[in-house]
Amino acid sequence: MQEQKIGEILRRRTGLTQAQLEQALALQAEEQEHRPIGQILMEQGVISSEDLLAALAEQFHLVSVSLREEEIDPEVISTIPAELAYRHQVLPLSRSNGRLRVALADPLNLTALDDLRLVTGLDIEPVLADPEAIRRFVEEHYMQRMMADTGEGDIEIIEDLEEDLGDLRRMARETLVINLVNLMLRQAVQDRASDIHIEPFEKALKVRYRIDGVLHEMPSPAKRLQAAITSRIKIMADLDIAERRLPQDGRIKIRVSGREIDLRVSTVPTLFGESVVLRILDKSSVMFGLEELGFSKETQQKFARLIQVPYGIILSTGPTGSGKTTTLYAALRQVASPTRKVITIEDPVEYQLEGINQINVNPKIGLTFAEGLRHILRQDPDVIMVGEIRDHETAEIAIHSALTGHLVFSTLHTNDAAGAVTRLLEMGIEPFLVASSVEGVLAQRLVRRICPDCKEAYEVPQRTVASLVELDEEAPETFVLYRGRGCDRCKRTGYRGRIGLFELLLVDDSLKDLILARASSGEIKEAAIRNGMWTLRQDGWSKALAGLTTLEEVERVTHEDERVAANIEESLKV
Repeated sequence: MQEQKIGEILRRRTGLTQAQLEQALALQAEEQEHRPIGQILMEQGVISSEDLLAALAEQFHLVSVSLREEEIDPEVISTIPAELAYRHQVLPLSRSNGRLRVALADPLNLTALDDLRLVTGLDIEPVLADPEAIRRFVEEHYMQRMMADTGEGDIEIIEDLEEDLGDLRRMARETLVINLVNLMLRQAVQDRASDIHIEPFEKALKVRYRIDGVLHEMPSPAKRLQAAITSRIKIMADLDIAERRLPQDGRIKIRVSGREIDLRVSTVPTLFGESVVLRILDKSSVMFGLEELGFSKETQQKFARLIQVPYGIILSTGPTGSGKTTTLYAALRQVASPTRKVITIEDPVEYQLEGINQINVNPKIGLTFAEGLRHILRQDPDVIMVGEIRDHETAEIAIHSALTGHLVFSTLHTNDAAGAVTRLLEMGIEPFLVASSVEGVLAQRLVRRICPDCKEAYEVPQRTVASLVELDEEAPETFVLYRGRGCDRCKRTGYRGRIGLFELLLVDDSLKDLILARASSGEIKEAAIRNGMWTLRQDGWSKALAGLTTLEEVERVTHEDERVAANIEESLKV
């Protein structure tokens, strides 16, 4: 049980001053992930790793050890699977009388202790050790056994790799490096990550997973393995490992525990080496129906009716990673039938849809969105999806396609639904063409769901809510909302999974008149709200009230222009 705060212990044991501690606490408060205060002080050079280790040992009443001075029993290594040791950064030291002595870096990692008890069936005696030393010893004593522990076929590369010689290629095919990369991929899939970031810095190689839209730092490989790990990934993606000065893009197809996974790979040269980002495209995770995306009942009914129109343009808007493609895929699956021909042109094709013709753009050979769209029209389609409208030419062809009897789905990068209309006008499309072709615009965001296993209710005053949404005069003084306390299932974040926020703008006669008059996006939005449109924030507020997400999440992902919001509020009072 903790008796003192770590800052107090460090002040007593080291030369740490109150001013230095307060500065580190202020930095911690500004961070989204709130790193441990000891880690911040150590990175600032105020304390050493030895200082922090000793202070943590005192705080949690544990023994601290130097792994260099420990005699590690080789037989004990096989007690814990390599994957578990790497995941939790733990190292078994010795075993006697049904008790396993284990070095760990994080004294608060209760999940590690529970997992170790479950796997070994032994009582666990934790001791503290330097995190860098644990990582080094896990690699040295443990990773060579990974093939035996995890099975060679657990990560299967679906496409064969061409063998070649060279130091980097030999390093990239070493068992240790292959196992580290395989483990990184497998862990990311198990943790439901959408992206893996491998980032080189001067003294460290950092690995972060994006889970539910937020980056989480993971145990990182040693800096000395940076070139080998990058080369291994580039070989898997069929990239040029000798080219380290230019960005490269590639793809990897793997099978993890029976699931086919596509990885989009991007490498970019930075000051301290190549930064690598892998986008994880899990085919089993995108096949949602409209009812599973998080629509309110009324919005879902409106959108379902909208996508059944025989022709016109339906746009999905939002920033990168807001779920636009998933929504359009769900819509395409809804409208596809044996009596309709559906063709898509995408950059790139992220998921294969059965019964739908999909085309990858390839600018290197002149196959752009605009050029591909021209040829698609000669294929006699009924429904077309254009991955993104990026320029005047693509917008013009898409609109003429809609006006000649085709149903066109596409995306735009705008903050809200009304902004999509003005964006088309800014691209040089005539107002009468926009008014005649655009049937509706769906803006969306993704917010994290509250973890159902640690969900709890709490009360907030009216003034807190009033900063987010407009309340009527009969609103109660307090509201009951929900949050996650943090548990093992959600990795102490309080969130697990995501749900969509939606804003559906339907282009009726009143909005067409505004478009023809080149009205601003604010004026279009005001009119749409008067016609019954829910804004992203209103949809978010309803989901917060229903206990699906938190007020903080709604504020994080929705950004409304204050002037527009004030104009809307004033107009609704009239």
